[in-house]
Amino acid sequence: MSGPSVTEMTEPYYKLWDIEVYLSDFEKIDLPIGSIDLVITSPPYNMGIEYASTDDALSWEDYCAWSLEWMKKVYALVASTGRMCLDIPLDKTFGGIVPFYADIMHVAMEAGWRYKTTIVWEKKQMASRTAWGSWKSASAPHVLSAAEMIVVLYKDDWKKASSGVSDIAKQEFVDWSVGMWRFPGVKRPEHPAPFPVELPRRCMKMFSYVGDTILDPFMGSGTTMVSAKRENRKAIGVDISSKYCEIAVKRLTVEENHNQGRLI
Repeated sequence: MSGPSVTEMTEPYYKLWDIEVYLSDFEKIDLPIGSIDLVITSPPYNMGIEYASTDDALSWEDYCAWSLEWMKKVYALVASTGRMCLDIPLDKTFGGIVPFYADIMHVAMEAGWRYKTTIVWEKKQMASRTAWGSWKSASAPHVLSAAEMIVVLYKDDWKKASSGVSDIAKQEFVDWSVGMWRFPGVKRPEHPAPFPVELPRRCMKMFSYVGDTILDPFMGSGTTMVSAKRENRKAIGVDISSKYCEIAVKRLTVEENHNQGRLI
């Protein structure tokens, strides 16, 4: 996706514990092939959102072409048992209605990914509405989805080696293995489209071992990084925006100070 030119960084913008943050266009960054166990991300949705350094209003054809490129790169970076949890909307209405989920699923499989399942994330909140279509009429009503899709994909083998340590509790496994997750979304004044820590937390505990390496190629305000620290995973976050990288670093600094018994 187009945006201001960013110098490729070979060194992390920030590194602490086993968490690395890179200020870079993801397509330009160089990471070790086969080094990632789980990808958790929510890319820009191409809905005209005002991000700090991203064009979020491409043609649908250009957006799908861009999606194919980053998905191919992520596919190369994950291990043979690597997985991806991709948070995307069901439909797109900005610039014309398209079946976002259906189209991006085709793109993912074209990139080589294999499909495992889809979790429906019911956000317990409805987006503000500006139009109902034909009000109280069958003429042309509008239907809006209050849910997002968390698509679970994998590379070659779904079954991971049994030697890893899982930290998911019995009741968590029982509850989360049903593909309808209900928890609220979140708003952060410094980022237009964040997801809550609960989303990567569940994905990490359900689909990765303690100590696995997590990648978020569109890190935004750093929620996946914060969750990785809390859940004892390694993590790599990449974002093209220096503003969002700095926000992520500040959040991670807060985590560090909490761990050391200090509040800032």
